[in-house]
Amino acid sequence: MSVFSRSHWAQIGVIADKEFHDRIRSRWVLAVSLVFAAFTLATSYFGAAAQGSVGFHGIEPLIASLVSLTIYLLPLIALILGFDALVGERERGTLNLLLSYPINRVQLLLGKYAGLAAALTCATLAGFGLAGIVIAVRAPAADWYQYAGFVISAVLLGWVFLSLAVSASVFCASRTSASGVAIGLWFFFVLVYDLLLLGALVATGGAVLGPLFPLLLMLNPADIFRILNIFGPADLHTMYGLVSVFPASLAEPLLLGPVMLAWIAAPLGLAAWRFNR
Repeated sequence: MSVFSRSHWAQIGVIADKEFHDRIRSRWVLAVSLVFAAFTLATSYFGAAAQGSVGFHGIEPLIASLVSLTIYLLPLIALILGFDALVGERERGTLNLLLSYPINRVQLLLGKYAGLAAALTCATLAGFGLAGIVIAVRAPAADWYQYAGFVISAVLLGWVFLSLAVSASVFCASRTSASGVAIGLWFFFVLVYDLLLLGALVATGGAVLGPLFPLLLMLNPADIFRILNIFGPADLHTMYGLVSVFPASLAEPLLLGPVMLAWIAAPLGLAAWRFNR
């Protein structure tokens, strides 16, 4: 019987459903939704306070501000959500019980990830969606599509870091070490990677890394998320300053979307390989 038969998918769904409802009962989804909604509404209204004005001043400045906020906040939430997905079960002594049921390790892993991803997605959509309703009242219809694109890319970003967290949970022997790895992943991808890349670019004078710089940016899901929210050369310059190094031909959702999906699949595949061993 194939791992991907209908009955096995049903078993994955049962595990995912349990994980999802555990987060609902713990009010985790509600808390994260309120955090996203509050930050989005505050940013949309007070984002231009430094320039001496308040209120909605257009979708592009709003998304530029939300992108910076989301890069710091959403990966951290996803990593906290998933770092003990499996190592926590092991420490509580429930992992062997779960594996005694007619389900294999890959199905357990996928079910855990799917349930957590569903909870994170609901929190992200609810938080940004509540604010989006308020924004939609004051913005033209064309801006709604840009905001929807931002929300979809935020969901993908959360799935990537949740995948990294679940992978860390498989490889680590304790919740303490898994939490340390999760924090390290956040620091590396959100804070350190770009500094190292820019430092190497400056140190080599751009001769070595210059041609590879756009591709190296794709090795960081946070950078892909930034680029996915570029809607034109002017926005690219204003928001991230990469006009001279990132070609417009690569700044396409149809190209970068699959790259984000690969970032989701690769850590899960590595985790499945390790978990089976």
